[in-house]
Amino acid sequence: MRKIISQTEIEVNEEGYLTDFSQWTEEICECIADEQGICMTERHWEVIKYIHEKHNNEEPLSIRGIKKSGVINIKEFYSLFPGGPLKKATMIAGIPKPKSCI
Repeated sequence: MRKIISQTEIEVNEEGYLTDFSQWTEEICECIADEQGICMTERHWEVIKYIHEKHNNEEPLSIRGIKKSGVINIKEFYSLFPGGPLKKATMIAGIPKPKSCI
């Protein structure tokens, strides 16, 4: 599927996740976050950076991994990305939904 975000046409799957990470930009990230009802702060960007590092190293993401990361505690993670923090954070980061997410 194609979707227009920030005057850019991007490819997304049926759930709204980017299918081509090379299309991800900070501007697109901000727009996706806004669609999810999230206003990006420095803490959000720190989490997105961590998620990108894990993705680039082909390491699986999970809530447990986030909890052990030392980047953010789980309570704050849920606060920053309410209503499915790992799903929302990975969507905003422009990477596929983790297998650990239902």
